[in-house]
Amino acid sequence: MAASTQAVAGRLSLQCQAIASDSTAIRSLDWDRSRFDIEFGLRNGTTYNAFLVRGERTALIDTSHAKFRDSWIPLLQEQIDPQAIDHLIVSHTEPDHSGLIADLLDLNPEIEIVGSKVALQFLKDQVHRPFRSRAVKSGDSLDLGANPESGVEHRFEFLSAPNLHWPDTIFSFDHGSGILYTCDAFGLHYCSEELFDSDPGAIAPDFRFYYECLMGPNARSVLQAMKRMDGLPAINTIAVGHGPLLRQHLSHWLNDYREWSSQRSKGDSYAAVLYLSQYGFSDRLSQAIAHGIGKAEAQVQLVDLRATDAQELSALVGEAKAVVVPTWPAEPDAELQSSIGTLLAALHSKQLVGVYDAFGGNDEPIDAVADQLRAQGQKTAFAPLRIRQLPSGADYQRCEEAGTDLGQLLTREKTIAAMKSLDGDLDKALGRLSGGLYVVTASQGEGESLRRSAMVASWVSQASFTPPGITVAVAKDRAIEALLQVGDRFVLNILRDDNHQQLMRHFLKRFPPGADRFAGVNVLENEAQGGPVLGDALAYLGCRVEQRLEGPDHWIIYAEVEQGNVADADAITAVHHRKVGNHY
Repeated sequence: MAASTQAVAGRLSLQCQAIASDSTAIRSLDWDRSRFDIEFGLRNGTTYNAFLVRGERTALIDTSHAKFRDSWIPLLQEQIDPQAIDHLIVSHTEPDHSGLIADLLDLNPEIEIVGSKVALQFLKDQVHRPFRSRAVKSGDSLDLGANPESGVEHRFEFLSAPNLHWPDTIFSFDHGSGILYTCDAFGLHYCSEELFDSDPGAIAPDFRFYYECLMGPNARSVLQAMKRMDGLPAINTIAVGHGPLLRQHLSHWLNDYREWSSQRSKGDSYAAVLYLSQYGFSDRLSQAIAHGIGKAEAQVQLVDLRATDAQELSALVGEAKAVVVPTWPAEPDAELQSSIGTLLAALHSKQLVGVYDAFGGNDEPIDAVADQLRAQGQKTAFAPLRIRQLPSGADYQRCEEAGTDLGQLLTREKTIAAMKSLDGDLDKALGRLSGGLYVVTASQGEGESLRRSAMVASWVSQASFTPPGITVAVAKDRAIEALLQVGDRFVLNILRDDNHQQLMRHFLKRFPPGADRFAGVNVLENEAQGGPVLGDALAYLGCRVEQRLEGPDHWIIYAEVEQGNVADADAITAVHHRKVGNHY
C-alpha cells in the first residue's frame, strides 16, 4: 500500500495511506506532545487519526486537532473535493478529533454529520451554526453503496459505546472492509510512521498505560461495548483514533482489554465518580479522581451527570459504595436540574460522598453542594476539593491523591483479609528479608504547576554495573507512582543508621491530598535533577526511569543512575528488619 508523509511546521507531520479497499487513513502525527487529558505524561507523543471511506457515496470519519488546520485541510483536498464528501461520522466530539469540523462545514455546508444524539448536541455548542445531521444508536446503519471501481459495498453498522471515554462515543463497523472504527477505545498515545501494530513489544507499555488512565475507570462500559462487538461479523482491523491501527496482533489487544476490564469489574462494590460533560474542567478532574481510586485496586465508574439516562443514573448512584460529585451551574437548565434531582434521590446514608469544584465559571459554591449532600446523611469521603484557579498539575495531583485515599477506604476490609490469609511460617520467613532505608523523592513542573511527592522505600537494589542502575519497588497506590513513568527523573535519598528515625517517621505519616510533604524538612536546593535532596541523608542518587515491570501490587522501577554524592564517608546505611512479609 503506497504511503505519503508530509512534514508540517515544528514537530508535526501528516501521513496518508490506504488501509483497505476504498479506505484511507489520514494521520496527524504530533511527535512532541508530552501531556494529554488530565496531565498524563506522554513519552512517545501521539497521533490523531481520521479515515476516508468511498462507496457510491463517501464518508469521512472524524477530523483532527486544530493545530493541524493549515496542513490537514489541504491534504484532504488532495484526496477528495470536500464538497464530494456526503457524510461526516463523528465518533465523539473531543477537540482532538473534532477540531476541524467547523472548517469542513465552511467548505461543504451540505455535508451530513452522523453521530450519537449526545454528540450532535455537543457539536451544536462547538460550531455555532446549523448543520444537517443524523442521530444514530446501536443497530442503526449507513449504507454508502458499492464503490464503482472496486465493486465493494460499504455499509456502516453503529454501536453505542458511552463513556469510552466520553458519553457521546459511537463505534462504526464497515461490513465491506471488516474494519471497526473506535476512536479513543483500544488506542494508545504512540507517535510513529508505522501504520499498524507490527511491533507489539514496543507499543505494549503505552497501550496498557492508556488503558489504565482513560479506559480502566469505565471497565464496566468497556465490557458492555465488547459484548456489542461480539455480535459483529469477523473484525480484521480496529482503526483507532490515537496511535497505530490494530491488525497484526488484534486478538492479543482484545484479550488484554477483556481481561483487564473483567478484573476491574469483579464484585459489586465500586465508587461512582460523576462529572458534567463540556462544563469547566469537570471531565478532566473527575478522571484524575477516578485514576486515583483505580490505583488502590478499587472499582470505579465514571458517570456523566448531564447525559446519562435517568434510570441508569439512579442505578449507578444508588448501587455505589461511594459517590463523588462535581459542583454544578448555579442556574442549571431544566434537564440538568432533573438529573440533579435524580442524583439526590438515589443517595442513601450508607455511602461515602465527596465533592470537587468543576471550575466552570458559574458554579454553585462547593460548600452549598456539600451541604446538600450532607443533608442526606452520608459520611464524608474526603474534604471538598477546591479549585481556585485554572487547574494546574498540582490540582490534578491533589485530586488523584484524594481518589487514592478513597480507594484505600473502599478496599480496607479486603486488604486486612489478605494480610491474615497468608501461611504463618511462610509469612515469617519472607519477613526475614532485610533492606536498607531510603526516601524516594520526585518533582515535576514549576510554579503553580509544580508537583512533588515522596515515599519511604526499603525494597531497593542495585541492578546493573554498566550503566549503573537500580530497581525500586513502588506500591501501585503510592502517590509518587504517577511521577515515575519512563523518562521521568527521581532522587533516591539513602538514610544513615545514626540519624534516620525522624525522617522515616515524617515520610511514613499520612498526608492530606495535596499537602506539602517537605514542609519542615531540611532540603538542599538545586542539588539534583528529578527531586529534592534531603539534607540529613547519608547520600543521594539522581536517577532516570528506563523501564517499569508490573507486579501484582507493585511496580518494579528500573532506573539508570546519572549522578550521586555521599555526605559522610564514614557513616553506614540504615537497615530495615521486618517480622512479617505480607504488609509493611
